[in-house]
Amino acid sequence: MGKRHSRSQVALAALWLICATERGAAETACSESRVDLRWPDGGAVFTVEVADDDAERRLGLMNRDRMSAGHGMLFVYDTPRTVAFWMKNTRIPLDMIFVGADGRVRKVHESAEPLDETPIPGGEDIQFVLEINGGLARRLGITPGAELRHPAIDSDVAAWVCDAKS
Repeated sequence: MGKRHSRSQVALAALWLICATERGAAETACSESRVDLRWPDGGAVFTVEVADDDAERRLGLMNRDRMSAGHGMLFVYDTPRTVAFWMKNTRIPLDMIFVGADGRVRKVHESAEPLDETPIPGGEDIQFVLEINGGLARRLGITPGAELRHPAIDSDVAAWVCDAKS
């Protein structure tokens, strides 16, 4: 008899397969609705909503009951800054991935507690924040030093340039 797998193991395996499949396509294509991440032992692709103005950043992922696996929200600021996020009116646990202007992950905050209004500091010189489902960063192995690729990252400073030749 085969080994039985928990729902979370099956879901993680399915997400890994989605990410691995999409990663191949993403190697040659960048899109506003896609974020690529890579690190020495892996990589992932997320379909994202982009929050790049004050109103969108204020709303974020508030008042949602769920977010599909492989999806997230990318917060984009015009310039690097000190940022802090909170979970006011956010009903789902989230991982927050804080990224510098060059696309390098500076900090990962895992599984922010839903509805908690305690500020979560991201650090200084942060220009992008990627929010994904809580616990996923750990399961995939996303840590500081990973590189994020998206068209919003200035190609003159990007650690991983977003172009068709990448």
